[in-house]
This record gives sequence, C-alpha cells and structure tokens, in this order.
Amino acid sequence: MLSALVVVAAPVFVAQALTDTSIVTVIVDKVISVSSANTVSFTVIPTTDGVLSNDSDIVTVSTNSTLGYNLSISASDATAVLTGSPSGTIPASANTYATPAVLANNTWGYAVPSLGAFDASYATETNSSTSTSKWAGMPILASLQNIKSTSSVASGDTTTVWYAAKANFSTPAGTFTDIVTYTALAK
Repeated sequence: MLSALVVVAAPVFVAQALTDTSIVTVIVDKVISVSSANTVSFTVIPTTDGVLSNDSDIVTVSTNSTLGYNLSISASDATAVLTGSPSGTIPASANTYATPAVLANNTWGYAVPSLGAFDASYATETNSSTSTSKWAGMPILASLQNIKSTSSVASGDTTTVWYAAKANFSTPAGTFTDIVTYTALAK
C-alpha cells in the first residue's frame, strides 16, 4: 500500500505597515522688478533772467522680499550732464540731496516730493520765472542716491520723481538729453 501525504503550503501574510518620509524643500528666491515711463520731456523757452520748466516720471517697483527694497537714482554715466543736439550742455545742479534748493540758471535737477528736505509736493511748471521749488543735482553713476526704502513685500509700489531745467539766453537752442538710471535692490 502506498500512501502519499500531500502538504499544501499556503502563503502566510503578516499584517504590518512600513512607512518612510521625504522632505520637500522649495526655495523661492527674492525677485524684484522696476519700471518707469522711459521718457520725460518738457520745453523751456529761455528769457534773459531764466525760466524753469519741469515734468515727472513714475517709477514702479514690485518685490517678494519680506524685507522690502531700496530704490536709488543716478545718471547712467560719470557726468550727469544733459548733452545738447546740435551743441551745448546743461550740467547737473550743484544742489545736493541733503540740501536741495532753487535751480540756478542753465542747470537741471530732480526732486522726490516729501523726501528729506524736498518740498512736500510739486506741480507742473512751464517757463516759470518765479519758481521756488527745491531741486537736487543728479548724482553720477558711481554715486547712487537712495530715494526710497521699504520694509515689506511690494506690488506695484510707485514713486514720483520730478525733473526740471532752468535756462536763460546762455543756453543754445537744441534738444538736451541724458539717461537716468533707477536701481531697485531687494533687501
């Protein structure tokens, strides 16, 4: 007699859970953008005693930096001189950011309302012989002048910058230009 023993092995399942974790790290860099109208243009019709005209630009800054940003201004070169075409120059005013003052004849400058010693507000002036507005001479590229400092995230934050020139008959007729640079730095 032959007997057989058949053993059937069934899989054995053990109830257990295994876990693992991953750390997800996302680094969001600070970013900043700055823009302006790109062109400020106004006309001065000189007189013997000199007259002033002005116009403004709006600088817009956005940043995700929770510490805010610094906004600076300067000429884009080492002279800050308006160069005339066909000839002539209009130098930046000798007035400083710390002590803005009325423009002298045949100079140009900028102002930021309510900043430091600048006037609280500015308005458009065209060929004014009685202007009392305070202006500072444009700093050269190597000497950026901070004109705004914030301490939080900014979206479309605007700063109005005014520009003026005063001329008498000593300034030759022509179109005078220089490039101004706005530098925005995220903190």
